[in-house]
Amino acid sequence: MSLFPSPRPASAPRRRSLLASAAGAALLVGCSGGSGSGDPGAGPSAAERARARAARDSEELAARYAAVVAAHPGLAERLGPLREEVVRHAEAFGGARAGSPTASASATGTASAASPSVSARAAGPGDGSGDVPADEKDALALLVRAERNLADRRARALLEVPDELARLLASVAAAGAAHVFLLTEG
Repeated sequence: MSLFPSPRPASAPRRRSLLASAAGAALLVGCSGGSGSGDPGAGPSAAERARARAARDSEELAARYAAVVAAHPGLAERLGPLREEVVRHAEAFGGARAGSPTASASATGTASAASPSVSARAAGPGDGSGDVPADEKDALALLVRAERNLADRRARALLEVPDELARLLASVAAAGAAHVFLLTEG
């Protein structure tokens, strides 16, 4: 045990620390996957496919919100902000806001812009939920199931996508869980 201070300043990093950091950074750069296989003709990467699916899922969820509001105009004030957030999620994943029936309904801020095709898509293929229920509570339960299923699916996908997309999926999954809470309260 030395009673005298070291001649090296305490705030300076050690040479081994610098070398280990540089080696670690080089290893990370060398091992990072990038956006695809490097072959421009190879088709979309797994991350691009996951991003496109997330955009479609958000667009379909926004269509469900629009269909519920079209069937139950009394819920428009409650569901409008949640639907707008879902539309922003679709945009964050690369979905388009303008040009689709879902997007035009959100752009005008009214449920009347939702076309019959939006209402028909509200249930989504193969989910067994059918059309929008006549009862408001059942219609809200339809949205709760859709939000919960989508949030769970996105949470499971976190391990299969690159960091940036994983953070976005996690954030949107958390927002979906918050939507479930807001839809089930009161």
